[in-house]
Amino acid sequence: MAALTVYLSGEIHTDWREQIEAGAKAEGLDIVFTAPVTIHENSDDCGVAILGGEDKPFWKDRKGAQMNAIRTRTLIEKADVVVVRFGDKYKQWNAAFDAGYASGIGKPLVVMHAPDLTHPLKEVDAAALAVAETAAQVVQIFKYVLTGALPGR
Repeated sequence: MAALTVYLSGEIHTDWREQIEAGAKAEGLDIVFTAPVTIHENSDDCGVAILGGEDKPFWKDRKGAQMNAIRTRTLIEKADVVVVRFGDKYKQWNAAFDAGYASGIGKPLVVMHAPDLTHPLKEVDAAALAVAETAAQVVQIFKYVLTGALPGR
């Protein structure tokens, strides 16, 4: 099977993206990874840095959100699979949007979160084709998709 393009959406406060990328590399999987801007300040300030300042925080945030939506939607549309990670420390409203957007345009969706988030994320999980708890499980999903191989076999 040819390379997969995988968009990694969601929380930015842990190294889950790096774990998935390293695991895929260790398995020799042909995957191109894309992601949102994970430097919080850059993500927040992109609109005013590019298009000019705003007097009110609402308009600053709106400009940033719209600039980020251009990036996010473009990368999700180009992806073969979308992985959305929900962490427990912060509310990832953007991740929930990404999951809904990806599912709505027919992209295969993998959701990743801790077991204690199962109830609050039940609707998001219902849209996913797989719900994983760990980066290693996500890597094994990709290994299976690309090679048909199961772990340890």
